[in-house]
Amino acid sequence: MNKTLKLSFALKNTYRVNGILHSIRQIPIIRRLVPSAVYGIRGFKIFANVLSCIWEIVSVFLGKFLYFLVMVAGIGALYDGPADRIYLHILVFLSVIGAFSNTYMFNPTRDKYYAMILMRMDARSYTLVNYGYAILKLIVGFLPFSLYFGLHRDVPAWICLLVPFAVAGMKAAAAAVTLRDYEKTGKAANENKLDRFGWILIAVLLAAAYGLPALGFTLPVSLTAAFLVLSAAAGLLSARKILRFDSYTLMYKEILADSMSQMDVAKDAARKQSERAISADTTVVSHRKGFEYMNELFVKRHKSILWKASKRIAFVCLTLVLGLWLLFYLQPAARTATNRVLMTFLPYFVFIMYAINRGTSFTQALFMNCDRSLLTYSFFKQPGMILRLFAIRLREIIKVNLLPAAVIGGGLAFLLWQSGGTENPLDYAVLFVSILAMSVFFSVHYLTIYYLLQPYTAGTELKSGTYRLVTSATYFVCYFMMRVRLPILAFGLACIAFCILYCVVACILVYRFAPRTFRIRV
Repeated sequence: MNKTLKLSFALKNTYRVNGILHSIRQIPIIRRLVPSAVYGIRGFKIFANVLSCIWEIVSVFLGKFLYFLVMVAGIGALYDGPADRIYLHILVFLSVIGAFSNTYMFNPTRDKYYAMILMRMDARSYTLVNYGYAILKLIVGFLPFSLYFGLHRDVPAWICLLVPFAVAGMKAAAAAVTLRDYEKTGKAANENKLDRFGWILIAVLLAAAYGLPALGFTLPVSLTAAFLVLSAAAGLLSARKILRFDSYTLMYKEILADSMSQMDVAKDAARKQSERAISADTTVVSHRKGFEYMNELFVKRHKSILWKASKRIAFVCLTLVLGLWLLFYLQPAARTATNRVLMTFLPYFVFIMYAINRGTSFTQALFMNCDRSLLTYSFFKQPGMILRLFAIRLREIIKVNLLPAAVIGGGLAFLLWQSGGTENPLDYAVLFVSILAMSVFFSVHYLTIYYLLQPYTAGTELKSGTYRLVTSATYFVCYFMMRVRLPILAFGLACIAFCILYCVVACILVYRFAPRTFRIRV
């Protein structure tokens, strides 16, 4: 077991270190200072190993912290009612989802392929060592945040201490059931390929986790505590099955069968999916000229990628607005709470607009089905041409994103009025326009970083450490905005002004730098 543990850690660390060194060489300024032979230089390898160790420690806690902060405590704070019951209610249902959708055992990762298929390591030893390590990280990562967030919501300390072991027990029980199912049917499970029943179950459990508290129903603390105790006990009983299971080799051969070829195919999956989404209708034509002609054909032939999703999001948002409006009449007390939220929670919608924006899919489709070919021509990279096409494309993606933004902005203004209104009528206009400004900002932002950091190779593989850093930073800034509380007028006007300024700066940056940066990455 000790030898297996050392080998598995060495394998994962080598893979991660090489990835860190590759990412460093992709950063434009640093790339000039780092030689191409960086993978063989001891100093760089030590530096990458230190970063790898830091990331391993951070990964134990960061994901769990965000999970508690956003999914459990953050959303739970939006409901009225006993804080302890709401907190435990949401936590239990989300934990059940994670028990079967993220078991840590039935995920065909690259390191498992290398270890068990290429290096022919003992599958049983490798699985038990890595599964045990994953469960240990889960318990260690959950424990501090379970105590912190639970105690702040008046949850008894013994329940807070029990939560990490109960969550681990749920995962172990789910793994044991899956192993028994394999013995009976001979069919190996792959948690990355849930069947229809699995997705339906996730939808039902999510509805129970977040929908029932909105209707004023939550599980009693005594019931959730009993469930957590049973889950921890089930984990202990399931450990016997996991330890005694003797078909890990056969099971993983099935799970990992052709996995390397599947991983290679996965690199082209997005491209093929995007190509299939192109309309083959020969009647799609355009009467415009130049770049306008090319852009109109692109938009018409990619209507299913661009407008279909946008219309669906707009429909869902409209349904939610009407649902809340109906709730005002069924539960008049909800009006006061909603009005209070709308008056100070406008920064929260920065994250929502970030989540629904179609900028990433738009730029991905642009490269795969258009720019990958056009970037081989020198005229396409001239400053004037780039800025002109940038403006045309920006207009189109703004139009796509404005549809759900208009529904959200109009819906929020309507709900503010219906929930009791505001003393300053200007708040309605600012609320609506600021949501549109957020949508425009993300449209400009994603298209700008696409032109300045073009991250794709000729094989449509994303290979840009800087692009990943910028998109990650965007996520964390938007997430941080969820914690900000400002009046509609103050934040809305600042948001509108920032959007206008960002658009001007983005056009200048694209004009000056895109001729050098907008190229096919190698």
